[in-house]
Amino acid sequence: MVGSIKRRTSRGKTIRRRNTVLILEGEENRKKEVRIIVAVSNDVREAVSAVGSSNMENDISLKFHQQLFLISENLVTEDVAALKFLCTDLLHLSKLEGVKSAADIFKLLMAQEYLNAEDTFILAELLYRIKCHSLLEKLGYTKEKVQERLSEKGRISPYRQMLYELSENITSVMLKEITFLLRDHLPKRCMILSALDLLTLLEKQSLLTKDNVKILEDVFMTISPDLLETIDLYKKGKDNKAANFTQVFPEVNLELRGEFSNVENESKTMKSYKMDGPHRGFCLIINNVNFNSSQRKGSCKDAEQLERVFTWLGLDVRTYTDLTSREIINLMETWQRVPDHKDRNCFICCILSHGKSGAIYGTDEKLVSIRVLTSHFTAKQCPQLAAKPKLFFIQACQGDKIQCPVYVVADGPTPDLSSMQERVFLSESIPEEADFLLGMATVDGYVSFRHMEEGSWYIQALCSKLKLLVPRGEDILSILTEVNEDVARRDSPSGTKKQMPQPAYTLRRKFIFPIPMAPPPSEQYQCF
Repeated sequence: MVGSIKRRTSRGKTIRRRNTVLILEGEENRKKEVRIIVAVSNDVREAVSAVGSSNMENDISLKFHQQLFLISENLVTEDVAALKFLCTDLLHLSKLEGVKSAADIFKLLMAQEYLNAEDTFILAELLYRIKCHSLLEKLGYTKEKVQERLSEKGRISPYRQMLYELSENITSVMLKEITFLLRDHLPKRCMILSALDLLTLLEKQSLLTKDNVKILEDVFMTISPDLLETIDLYKKGKDNKAANFTQVFPEVNLELRGEFSNVENESKTMKSYKMDGPHRGFCLIINNVNFNSSQRKGSCKDAEQLERVFTWLGLDVRTYTDLTSREIINLMETWQRVPDHKDRNCFICCILSHGKSGAIYGTDEKLVSIRVLTSHFTAKQCPQLAAKPKLFFIQACQGDKIQCPVYVVADGPTPDLSSMQERVFLSESIPEEADFLLGMATVDGYVSFRHMEEGSWYIQALCSKLKLLVPRGEDILSILTEVNEDVARRDSPSGTKKQMPQPAYTLRRKFIFPIPMAPPPSEQYQCF
């Protein structure tokens, strides 16, 4: 028994020795394995790091190109022409002549290494120069931040800035007069469609250079002497090389020349737009009711109310129903060219549709920028309406759809959760020139509400206040303040949903509707 135990013990010791040897060998092997694993891990870590770095670069590049895309989508034809002109000293003229869109300019700037994901200041400066200040946010800038860095990083020459500022204040009538004065200096068959075209042509013929602006001085001495101040500021800045042009020539948007200029100098009392012509003006109503995936019930009530009220106010009302995005743009282009505007006092356009930030939907559920729509009626695009008030009223959401009770629905489509969705501020939607008013049903980023039987809160309040306050002689801004107060008091059946309208304007005089002889239209009618 004892021997047996000894054998087992001895065997056990042997086993333990063997195990000890195996354990020691195993540890050595594991040390080797650890060294191999560490080496492999380092390689993998480096590879992962490289992949991560590559992915990060791809993400940055994607975000950068998304920013450029969104900015390009919000720039209209006039903006693109302005960008081309401002980039004349930076890019080859032959390449600029082939530009069709803002995206084309961005590509040229990137090719010349002026613009990249790490440094977008050149684009920020360009947007600042053409006064598209709201688009600066997409690049992480503000107007003030750009101003602070212009002296250090600005690339647009004082000469180019001066020419652009002049072009912004040359009306279509002035352009014709200037072209006539310069007829002996210009090619016989050239077509000059804008002030920028004229300035570019003068430069091509070497009649206008940064050191010789005499031809402009001679022209403006006859056509518009007050614009000589712009040239004088440039010349002073040029003589003082240490001075920054932005400091010598601060940002201005000179008032549109015409019968309403120098209002403040004429009188301390605010004057009113002329509204005593034989024809008041046209009023367009675009009423989009039927969409592929929804129906805007109650919108017919809005359209009928608007038609009754504006007819009562003396306007020629034209109503259009269920227009696609292309049809809306075509309609604006058609009315832009209507010659009868010259005999009218004003122009009004009401749009009832779904929408999101800075845009409205056609019935094909494609977006149309509000800025694109309003830009058709600037003084340059529609000279018959120059110096006349142009009013746009938009009933549409400007933000994400929210959950609403049965009888109150948000006037917008299902929210787009794509990373491409961006907010567009109200200042971006209104042309940066005089005589525009844009009345929005809601502030940017929020929904507006429409009762499925009684119509939208905003349009019903607008019509109600027009009928109440026009006979009292109130101006349009006072009326819209009352509309704001009316809508702000309303809430949904649950008591949890509110709305606040928002007007934006560049009106230079009071806009007051003449008091109609007939009583206000009755609200007692059936909406079909």
